[in-house]
Amino acid sequence: MRPWAGAGNVPVMIRYEVVLEVDPTRAAAVAEYMRDVHVPEIFATGCFRSIRFERSSPTRLRASYAAQRAGDLEEYLRNHAPALRAAFQARFPDGVAAVRETWTEVAVWE
Repeated sequence: MRPWAGAGNVPVMIRYEVVLEVDPTRAAAVAEYMRDVHVPEIFATGCFRSIRFERSSPTRLRASYAAQRAGDLEEYLRNHAPALRAAFQARFPDGVAAVRETWTEVAVWE
């Protein structure tokens, strides 16, 4: 195993993560909407190479979006995120708190 990051033709991955803290009364509906509607719509933008949707508890959900380049994430945030966030907010106007972070890969061991 050896670490690599951005050397040669190995790209540095940009990860955009959204963690949701969900009211227990809305947790099942939010998880279903994320899995069946929201995340597939985000993937359809073509801005992300892959997306993982996970949970650490029934009320704590995480979506991790992997972009090949920073420009792909910037395109998503500029051209797609406002409408997708508005649609989510219209569906769940309360009971969901989101924390968004961007991570840049430093090293990978495979």
